[in-house]
Amino acid sequence: MQVLTAVPQVLLFVVALADEAPEAEDVKAGWLAFAIFIGLILAVAFLGFSLVKQLRKVDAAEDAGLYDPSDRKPVPQPTVEQPSAEPERTDDTAQNGS
Repeated sequence: MQVLTAVPQVLLFVVALADEAPEAEDVKAGWLAFAIFIGLILAVAFLGFSLVKQLRKVDAAEDAGLYDPSDRKPVPQPTVEQPSAEPERTDDTAQNGS
């Protein structure tokens, strides 16, 4: 049991010895990091455009009937409002009470 109580103290001592934080003037963002950041942005933009292009190809192939017809998406039917049983009141009939 004494070993379990000593482990956290030893770990704190080791971390305190190994934790050498750099000074504020030693840490700078460089042009290389900026170039990598811009490169990542361009890569994500390229992948996004490529994804949209591939999805358009899939939609065109589906419209051309290249896929199994049983896998087609159901076409949503437009909803039609049913007329209500009571006629709507206009402002004139609502004020007169008739």
